[in-house]
Amino acid sequence: MDITELINISDYEREARARIPESFFGYYAGGACDEITLRDNVTAYSRIKLRPRVLVDVSNRLFDTTIMGCPTAAPIIIAPTAMAKLAHPDGEVAIAWAAKNTGIIQCLSTLSTCSIEEVAAVETAKWFQLYVYKDRQITEGLVERAAAAGFRALVLTVDLPVLGVRENIMRTGLQLPPGVTMKNFEGLHNTEAAAIQSYINEQIDPSLSWDDMKWLISITKLPVWVKGILRGDDARRALDCGVAGVIVSNHGGRQLDTAITGIEALPEVVAAVGSHVEVLVDGGVRRGTDVLKALALGARAVLVGRPVLWGLAVAGQEGVEQVLDILKREIDNAMALCGCPSLADIGPDLIAN
Repeated sequence: MDITELINISDYEREARARIPESFFGYYAGGACDEITLRDNVTAYSRIKLRPRVLVDVSNRLFDTTIMGCPTAAPIIIAPTAMAKLAHPDGEVAIAWAAKNTGIIQCLSTLSTCSIEEVAAVETAKWFQLYVYKDRQITEGLVERAAAAGFRALVLTVDLPVLGVRENIMRTGLQLPPGVTMKNFEGLHNTEAAAIQSYINEQIDPSLSWDDMKWLISITKLPVWVKGILRGDDARRALDCGVAGVIVSNHGGRQLDTAITGIEALPEVVAAVGSHVEVLVDGGVRRGTDVLKALALGARAVLVGRPVLWGLAVAGQEGVEQVLDILKREIDNAMALCGCPSLADIGPDLIAN
């Protein structure tokens, strides 16, 4: 299929399913247990209704912004997603080039199939996502490499004390193709599929606490965001620890099934932290109206993960650029139809109670 025939994110998802092996698609697309939260992440946006303004001059619309002072062409960040080479041989490097060409910030996953240094060679705004492992030296090493490579922020994922029950992976199995490894762990362990998965499972630290967040913040000069917050009280504790920002997230529905969605949790978190730090949200963003709704409820920007992988699977770097451009066009259209010539005009009054 000619990618010019793909006009929205759902089109890219269907085409990606047809182009990559079932086990790879299942790894990307699947969620925990009955996948209730996975589905809710998308449908929660459809339940939010808009109250558009009329007779507003929207002949000129601007939606470029900054996130923690970092310029971006739209209120979107590419979310950290593992193992991008399952979608395309160029993996995370292709995503980096797409981010550069579209002016969007990329957040690189620790579990990437291209190394920190390979992705850093593409000179664009990048953040690095990580976990605090049992072996703290692994975490320290990753932090040092990210800082040395010019990454601008760290994103600590805190909603994975243990892996969620991902039954789709149990059914289909997952084996990395020959030559594809977890690049950031080379030299630390056997980086083939089965070995690295068991290694990571062994390294995940269920004793992780707020003290560990303080420890991470203390060992780096990079700003640290916390990802995986769904409660106002947790957001406040993160703020007290000194985080630079909060990302409201349920891990794409891949951890605790029946957990609240990010967009549902967003207002409580925004109220808890006030104007002290910026708040982002991820999970389920498929339309420009979803982005507008998130901003109206207090988010500075959204993170987009699976749609980027669909674009990558369909047409590599070009596919990712097309997906990001689709979202940009839809944001622009939604702003015009809601009477919002700028992001500053997007507020809670647009949301129907």
